[in-house]
Amino acid sequence: MSAAPPRFGYLLNRAYRALQRWVETRPDAWEGISSAQVGLLFLLESRRNARIGEIAEALHVAPAAVTNLSKRMQASGLIERAGDQHDGRTTRLQLTAAGEQASQQSRRLLQELNGHLKSGFTDAELAVVARWLEQAATLEDQA
Repeated sequence: MSAAPPRFGYLLNRAYRALQRWVETRPDAWEGISSAQVGLLFLLESRRNARIGEIAEALHVAPAAVTNLSKRMQASGLIERAGDQHDGRTTRLQLTAAGEQASQQSRRLLQELNGHLKSGFTDAELAVVARWLEQAATLEDQA
């Protein structure tokens, strides 16, 4: 009798829940920061500042989602709005000192998590996993 084929949807959901629980066991590392906020923190850390549209495109979300997220993050003191030097009509978002600290703290946590996830796998195996996850992430584009 052959083994049952892997149930990818089930395994992906199970892994997602396990990742959430792992993160939740480190509350001081994430103190009030959502995964969506971490994505924006990392983007602004790498670019220094960006327009709402640029952020939406990079994070594959609607500009309205970035606007709502940025309002919450601004209220939390993680980011601030700044005028564009070249276009006075444009507003750019940038990290505050608290945002930079939160980004660095989040990066350390994710490095720890990635270390656990990569343990026991070769680089070639990890490349296949990454390719599979990238393909899974494009499902909505194929609909």
